[in-house]
Amino acid sequence: MKALALPRLALTAGEPAGVGPELLVRLAATSLAANFVAITDRALLERAAMRCGTTINLIDDDGGEIEARSPGTLRVRHIPLAVDEVPGRPDPRNAMHVLATLTEAADGCLEGRYAAVVTAPLQKSSINDAGTAFSGHTEFFAAHSHADVVMMLASPELRVALATTHLPLRAVPAAIDAASLERTLRIVHDELRAKFGFAEPRIAVLGLNPHAGENGHLGREEIETIIPVLEQLRQQGMRLIGPLPADTAFVPAQRLHYDAVLAMYHDQALPVLKSEAFDRTVNLTLGLPFIRTSVDHGTALDLAGSGKADPASLIAAANMALDLVARRAARTTLQGNA
Repeated sequence: MKALALPRLALTAGEPAGVGPELLVRLAATSLAANFVAITDRALLERAAMRCGTTINLIDDDGGEIEARSPGTLRVRHIPLAVDEVPGRPDPRNAMHVLATLTEAADGCLEGRYAAVVTAPLQKSSINDAGTAFSGHTEFFAAHSHADVVMMLASPELRVALATTHLPLRAVPAAIDAASLERTLRIVHDELRAKFGFAEPRIAVLGLNPHAGENGHLGREEIETIIPVLEQLRQQGMRLIGPLPADTAFVPAQRLHYDAVLAMYHDQALPVLKSEAFDRTVNLTLGLPFIRTSVDHGTALDLAGSGKADPASLIAAANMALDLVARRAARTTLQGNA
């Protein structure tokens, strides 16, 4: 029997002066059963391998399939840097290189050339300093794919989706209206079914205010916006819990009752997740027409160039991407046999 072709996973290296290139080299050294295609500068990876003290076998990507991969082997879709990187010192002149790698990854997924994309961390400030407005991977892929998306971070024990992402805290209340909250909950519900296999997903929704507003005494967003949306969607069959006070929503007894959490803003729930599973947490984008996973940390400029950055989160992201690709293939097979 002929062996199955390995899934082609696009890898982006993120900020050239950060730890991303070194993490890609470390990932390539694993025995994960994937046809990894690094979308970046070939020489950047060679320098990263030298800094990590490891040998890497770089092969120009021809778009073909392979049935096995030796550890240390990495295919490359070469996109040149504008200037050589200086570890720890992002250079805005390389911003267009970073954006070009993201564009290639997204286009390749949309065209079926890659089964998924796994992204290493980038430096948002460097891209903005180059004159391009940029708020993150999630927003970039959403705009490029013309999709409504939701950011989720997931560990083996907990899944947290965000109603708002990279906003100043003062801007959060105005960003949470009935339409956006309903859209977000529908995406999370549908993706928990499609990507994670929950037939009837249970979603815990956090309140915006302390004590979930305490019946209007600590804010009225729960009464005026959140509760009406939850009641409407419950009538349509969604299993929604809350709004829950964020300070008690993550205790073990509560976790037994839900499959995922929707937090109202970035720092409301992510400290809980990262404090207990930092090296096992994966950032993924729900609602895209393709699979995208990422590390849950930044560029670690203080570690860049040392070869000491921990690849655990990138390995976890690649593993999750492979799992989601396998689930998608299984669903497609079932639908084809129906």
